Amino acid sequence: MKIYLAGPDVFLPDAVEIGRRKAAICARHSLTGLFPLDIAVERAAADASLVIFKNNEAMMDSADAIIANLTPFRGPSADAGTVYELGYMAGRRKRCFAYANDPASYANRVARRQPVAPAPNGRLIDAEGLTVEEFGLPDNLMMIHALDLHGAPLVTPREVPRDIWRDLACFEACVQLAAAYAVQPPAAQ
Repeated sequence: MKIYLAGPDVFLPDAVEIGRRKAAICARHSLTGLFPLDIAVERAAADASLVIFKNNEAMMDSADAIIANLTPFRGPSADAGTVYELGYMAGRRKRCFAYANDPASYANRVARRQPVAPAPNGRLIDAEGLTVEEFGLPDNLMMIHALDLHGAPLVTPREVPRDIWRDLACFEACVQLAAAYAVQPPAAQ
């Protein structure tokens, strides 16, 4: 089973090493991890961003499933590119697994960055008066339920790990879920 490894890990200074570690964890469970940086791209080329997009899309097309790192990135929510990739895979009815190394609810994550208060109608609002989604979920309901319906629930730790970007315990839990799925017999038609 081939697994597309999505996440903001590609922006880390040691991204290639993180990709290797993730691929090694996949291999220990008889899975093949496909990391976006596995394909070298000439970043100075005029069409580099389009080449990256097409390479990533081709990797997703060749994969059987995705494991997405939904740890909040540059804000209270997951990386936008990773969210696109999760939706792409769910839209193709491929298995979706994900983890976030921050177990807090989305509303609590927003409240860490700006004032959040109850409105007269009972909803939570932010500093701009916009509703803050609060269902007790770690991120937007569309991502969380895509996982529920197309793979497995979001994996989170009990506490934020010391190194939120390099701790791979929740990633490995997703790999174990994917490996268990890979050995299940096909459902009767």
